[in-house]
Amino acid sequence: MKLLAGLGNPGRAYEGTRHNVGFDVLEILARRAGQPVRRQRFQSETAQVTIRGCPSLLVWPLTWMNLSGAGVLAARDFYKIDTADILVICDDFQLSTDTLRLRSSGTSGGQNGLADVLARLGTTAVPRLRLGIGPVPAGWKSADFVLGRIAPADKAGMDVLRERAADAAEEWVALGIEAAMNRYN
Repeated sequence: MKLLAGLGNPGRAYEGTRHNVGFDVLEILARRAGQPVRRQRFQSETAQVTIRGCPSLLVWPLTWMNLSGAGVLAARDFYKIDTADILVICDDFQLSTDTLRLRSSGTSGGQNGLADVLARLGTTAVPRLRLGIGPVPAGWKSADFVLGRIAPADKAGMDVLRERAADAAEEWVALGIEAAMNRYN
């Protein structure tokens, strides 16, 4: 089984914000899988789906972004999923809005939700898919920027990026991190 964790903040107030693009990608995957039944467990909303023939668990942590690792850890432990079979999907304001970046391991790059996942799992060897939401405009605080809504002028481009991210996640499930990186980075 694969575990795909989309990071974001829970609640309607955060829908449509740059910080919630991880949630948005999972919504696309759920739609493609036929809108599976969702359950609340592991401090998360979860849905079991099949992606390209592989059983997969979609996990939307319901904690604040900076505590996302709690739900990911609980789901991993319950299903006994190897860390290499987890994909964390999150925003990255250091990447431009037309950029996807897949990595098999590494630091959090300043993304606090990813940092919490890595800390709780006890390793930096966790595959991740970052969606560019940047750059942060001059004079803006990064926290204000990531919690801001996607501007109408940027919506179409972000919609395309989120669909590409869902494609990349499906490629990761089916063919692994190397194949997905070669195609989408």
